[in-house]
Amino acid sequence: MATVNLRRVLLVALGGTIGTAARLGLGLLIPENGGFPTAVLIANLLGALLIGVLAARLPASHELRVLLGTGVLGGFTTYSAFMTGTLALWAEAPIVAVAYALGSVVLGLGAAALGLRLGRRRDRGAAA
Repeated sequence: MATVNLRRVLLVALGGTIGTAARLGLGLLIPENGGFPTAVLIANLLGALLIGVLAARLPASHELRVLLGTGVLGGFTTYSAFMTGTLALWAEAPIVAVAYALGSVVLGLGAAALGLRLGRRRDRGAAA
């Protein structure tokens, strides 16, 4: 049985608070455009990119990665809003909903891959 590391739990809680507040702020700055969840898409793609950079730069056990990756970016990105946005779109425009869902997954994978590449590029530049 794993032991609970209270420091890590608090780091995730602090980061999650920051990330969810940032996502709310983004949603207030970028309202839905005709029912299309633009802010959720931006948050998820930006979060995927930044999580890729963190994964390339910091080991999973590093406390900064716990704070920023699991906490801040975990709170900033949102699967539940992605799903409810997709369902809301489905009711109005099923083809747009499918394009949004598939595009989010494909672009999210691309953003995470780009983040990993950018994070690793910095390593190569520092070694040269």
